[in-house]
Amino acid sequence: MAAVLAAALIWSSSFAVTKVALAEVPPMTLGASRFVLAALVLGVAARRFPRPSTRQRLSIGGAGLLGITAYFALENAGVDLATASDATLIVAAYPIITLALSGRAALSAVRLVGMLVALAGVWLVVWDQPGGHHLWGDLLLVAGGFAWAAYNVVARRDGSGASPIVVTYYQTLAGAGGFALLSLTEADRWTVPSGGTLLRIGFLAGFCSVAAFLLYNHGLRGLEPSVAVNLLNVVPVAGLGWAVVLAGESLALSQLLGGAVVLAGVFLGSRK
Repeated sequence: MAAVLAAALIWSSSFAVTKVALAEVPPMTLGASRFVLAALVLGVAARRFPRPSTRQRLSIGGAGLLGITAYFALENAGVDLATASDATLIVAAYPIITLALSGRAALSAVRLVGMLVALAGVWLVVWDQPGGHHLWGDLLLVAGGFAWAAYNVVARRDGSGASPIVVTYYQTLAGAGGFALLSLTEADRWTVPSGGTLLRIGFLAGFCSVAAFLLYNHGLRGLEPSVAVNLLNVVPVAGLGWAVVLAGESLALSQLLGGAVVLAGVFLGSRK
């Protein structure tokens, strides 16, 4: 559980960093840059471990197409059109989506209540944030929730026994390949990014892609998908902390109250 929570805390910064980077880099190109760089880093680390069989690599790669190409393509496009507040609110619905796709093992009354409490808490956190809602961006983010839920279900079925580094590498490699193809549709928008944007891409690759995915895949092996994704409800709360530190924003009482409710919901949703 600690590994999944650590991944959530790292990912909490990704919406803000992505939103700023999208001002210079189009969504699919940003995803390609991020995950190609991450695949290169992981490839070096994965060389120390045995390779899974070809069939196992294909299965792992399929999960990567769901959890990386499909999900982050939808997330990048959604964040580009919508606001950070939209994204944090919609992410809170992901545990409910995962619950619906996880089967009878996830159908616990306590967990369901916990997820609903967490959803209510996130609403308190973001409901009065500035910025208008953009329908298409919101719909893309909702669709991303289905891609992410499917990834959790598929990834947990991995029977290769490979190291989390190896699993994450082949998932990232497949996801980067998918993004590389998608980025070709934006070739007419390619420009040389600024130094600050290059640093943001490096952060997204090294921390949000490599470190966080390693932690998440490690933690996922010991948790049911619905529980793992429920822990991601701390993302909007921690994201507000990043907004205070990095953007100098102030927090309203409703946001602090919402953060407490989210954490209570995460606690309930993590119980058997």
